[in-house]
Parts: sequence; structure tokens; C-alpha cells
Amino acid sequence: MTGEWHKSTYSGQGGNCIEAQARLTATAVRDSKDPDGPVLLFPADAWSSFVAGVKGGEFPPS
Repeated sequence: MTGEWHKSTYSGQGGNCIEAQARLTATAVRDSKDPDGPVLLFPADAWSSFVAGVKGGEFPPS
């Protein structure tokens, strides 16, 4: 995969993070502790809906 990976600014130094990489038609997501491991690809509209849900409080922190 090419391109720049980004970690949330809310991520601390605990290591329990994901990184995302925006692409033209999808967003790639991986575990920051395993950068050579598997990558999940989400269609752009699905990722946008997920982010809107998080921002709207649909997924409260546990």
C-alpha cells in the first residue's frame, strides 16, 4: 500500500490504535501495532457514514 497513514489525534501512547489511509474510492484501516499485517478496505460512503455516526454519538465509548 502506498500513501500516508494517519492515526487519530485522540490516540494516546498506549498502542491500542488504528491508522487510516484515505484513497479515491475507499479508506484503508490497519492496526498501528502491526503495520505489515492485514488491512481492511471500506467503501468511501460506508466510511463517511461510520465517521458521522461516531461524531453523532451512535457508538458511545465503553
